Amino acid sequence: MTTKPKAKKFRVRRSETPPAQPAAEGAAPPPQGEPQPRPRAVNLPNPGAQPQSQAAPQPTPQPAAANTAQPTPQGAEAATDAIKREGLTGRQLRMARRMAQKNNLAPTSDYDAVRLLREAGIDPFQRTNMLDLMPSDKGNKPPAKAGKVQLPQTMPMGKANLPSTETMSPAEMRALEIGEIQKDIARRRRRRLLLLLARLSAFVFLPTIFAGWYFYNVATPMYSTKSAFLVQQADSTGGGGLGGLLPAQLNSNQDAIAVQDYLTSKDAMIRLDSDVGFKGHFSDPNIDPIQRLDENPSNEKAYKVYKKFVKIGYDPTEGSIRMEVSAADPEIATQFSKALISYAEQRVDDLSQRKREDQLRDARKSLETAKEERRNAQVELVRLQESTVLDPEGVIASLRQQITNLEIQLQEKQLQLAALQDNARPNKARVEGVQGDVRRLEAALATQRARMTEATAGEESLAAKTSQIQIAQADLAAADLQMQTALQTLKQTELEANRQVRYLTTSVDPVSAQDPSYPRSFENTILAFLIFSGIYLMISLTASILREQVSS
Repeated sequence: MTTKPKAKKFRVRRSETPPAQPAAEGAAPPPQGEPQPRPRAVNLPNPGAQPQSQAAPQPTPQPAAANTAQPTPQGAEAATDAIKREGLTGRQLRMARRMAQKNNLAPTSDYDAVRLLREAGIDPFQRTNMLDLMPSDKGNKPPAKAGKVQLPQTMPMGKANLPSTETMSPAEMRALEIGEIQKDIARRRRRRLLLLLARLSAFVFLPTIFAGWYFYNVATPMYSTKSAFLVQQADSTGGGGLGGLLPAQLNSNQDAIAVQDYLTSKDAMIRLDSDVGFKGHFSDPNIDPIQRLDENPSNEKAYKVYKKFVKIGYDPTEGSIRMEVSAADPEIATQFSKALISYAEQRVDDLSQRKREDQLRDARKSLETAKEERRNAQVELVRLQESTVLDPEGVIASLRQQITNLEIQLQEKQLQLAALQDNARPNKARVEGVQGDVRRLEAALATQRARMTEATAGEESLAAKTSQIQIAQADLAAADLQMQTALQTLKQTELEANRQVRYLTTSVDPVSAQDPSYPRSFENTILAFLIFSGIYLMISLTASILREQVSS
């Protein structure tokens, strides 16, 4: 960009008339005697901005060759100052400089280039074909296309219905752009809303409508029969108080849970089919295709339908089993319910009977074992008693007593002999007699001691035989006590088994229904809508997360 040459500043008086500008063709000259209007400065929008709609066609501008009058320095400076006040951007000024150079003009600055182009009748900011900017060889035809507005132009101030060459203010342009953005956002929202409505209709509303049509028009009505029964104990007063009630309640709960498991098992379904015809009923062609079983269905398929139409619940607080059986015919539903209750009674009897038999069998087996052990102890004791004297302990006690008596007599004789020997002249005959008694007592004592030693030493001694007999007697006593305990246990087990008998009490008898209980059309339709909505929401969230991960 060339620098602007310094020029002298002139003060323009208000009474002076502005320099004459070339008038556009077809424009009426101002009346005589009136001051000529000052030409308006052209303030064109940025490239890409939407131009204002023209109310009337613009007159054809004069060719550049017609502008032979050169403006005075004061007028050129005033025009340049007016162009500076237009707020042109750097890009617009650069475009004006390039266009002026292409048109062989010699501007001193960018603003001067805008001024020269406008004086030549060329709009420096209008997007045109580059070939149109080249000078034409045909006469004095202007380079611009015919029918387009060439600037500058002067318009009378008082004339109406003429297009304005003034552009909007930046605030108005910003408001216009914001409005366009808001309109674009609204269009996008409407388009996305329509797409969302289409997806919801395809994946939620249509399936829900189909489900509601099925429940209201196609589904076969099902009649339900409700019943309730309890598993109780024959005598639960044993023990008294809370400590006696807890074990019985616990056993009842276990039996009730066992009965519930049996009624919901495949075994009960097979038995119900063999007795009442469960498969045949649900294979009836009158039932809708979704709930109907195929001809000769397998046990697995029939069991799925069984779990759907036979609902059994257990209340642990009350110990009650509640059962609901559904069928297409109320009478058949009642037959199913009664048959299942009879199966439950048999199962309860089997459970309690097996328990009683197990307890009694164990008690009787313990009693038989105690009797056998007592019999073996008695046989062993008799054998030991037959192989020796009847009372080995008495024999040993007798020997000990004899030894004690001989020792006493020996001491007396020894004392008597010592007394005789203390005399100065003892009687020889008496001394010899006492000595002979002492020798005999010592020999008898040695003999008895030898017998005692033989009785307490060796394998066949009296002491060993005595210990064996004592052991056999202790075994016999223990066997007697064990047999007595087993006999008492058997009696208590029999009493307990009779007291722990379980039986089933029906608190609510099955009664045939008059109105169908299923399907619940409204509830099922709402449930289907919630299910489809949840599935669509999960799929949408998953797709959004995956799209975000891929895009990032």
